[in-house]
Amino acid sequence: MRPKISGSSILVTGGAGFIGSHLVDKLLAEGAMHVIVMDNMFLGSEANLSDALKKGAVLYKDDAEFAASLKYVFERHPIDIVFNAATKALNYSFVNPSNAFDTNVKVILNLLELQRQKAFKTLCHFSTSEVYGTAIYEPMDEKHPINPTTTYAAGKAAADIALQSYVRMFDLDAFIIRPFNNYGPRQNYKGYLAGVIPITAWKILNGMAPEIHGTGEQTRDFIYVLDTVDAIVKLYGKMLTGDSVNISTDGQIAIKEVIRRVAGIMGYKGQILYKEARKSDVQCHNASNAKIKSMIEYPLTPFDKGLQETLAWYRKHIGDTA
Repeated sequence: MRPKISGSSILVTGGAGFIGSHLVDKLLAEGAMHVIVMDNMFLGSEANLSDALKKGAVLYKDDAEFAASLKYVFERHPIDIVFNAATKALNYSFVNPSNAFDTNVKVILNLLELQRQKAFKTLCHFSTSEVYGTAIYEPMDEKHPINPTTTYAAGKAAADIALQSYVRMFDLDAFIIRPFNNYGPRQNYKGYLAGVIPITAWKILNGMAPEIHGTGEQTRDFIYVLDTVDAIVKLYGKMLTGDSVNISTDGQIAIKEVIRRVAGIMGYKGQILYKEARKSDVQCHNASNAKIKSMIEYPLTPFDKGLQETLAWYRKHIGDTA
């Protein structure tokens, strides 16, 4: 029987990152007895966990790619549930393609081996919409072909397949959630690995022109991060072992429209630069969320509302000095 979140001891790998830290906050609010975070701080930040640490969360600045590091944590805490949000940013795969792939595969294999050895009961694994590649048909449902265009996405796809094979071989209680394009407070705004919304906000706040790579017609299915973690907690008790589910909104939006809206909210009236398209950039992400809507109550934050809240956070945390 799957342990309930309330009263359980839970490990969140990648829990100091963008989505992971919001999940940690949500798990604590849901009554988790202990929340242990493991993060190598590649993009994670202790500041993301400031409230959680005050409420008793425990942080290990270590790397789940190393089996010995995970073993160290498990020796010190009785773990019931693991949420695996550990990864490296998609753009990192253009800098270090091999390691971007390896991270996704090594972490899941380490966790599945521990689960096979009965170190914990339930595994919720974070996949990504990137495993689908560019849409072959729309909207993309959970039966859409897996066609990754980057080594980041290929590693995620391999991790998904590994999980499903371990479930079949060893009857493990593990399942896959597949968030589409998350945005919101705490998303990294620094440097080459930043997402499009935070890097656009950073540039505007620092007197620089926003950039569009390619035509800007490429689309994404943006979902507010708090909607994602709310859905994950609701799905936890309903997911079948080995199954996967999209976490997405009701439509897609072009990147150039996203940047136009960011500029409008921030009062930017200057030039927007067009740069060379990135290789292997997914052109179309329009997801089906029919499955998740059939499983849980699924309220969604309108994009403009979520964007206003996100940019207010960036104004407060970036300012003109970042």
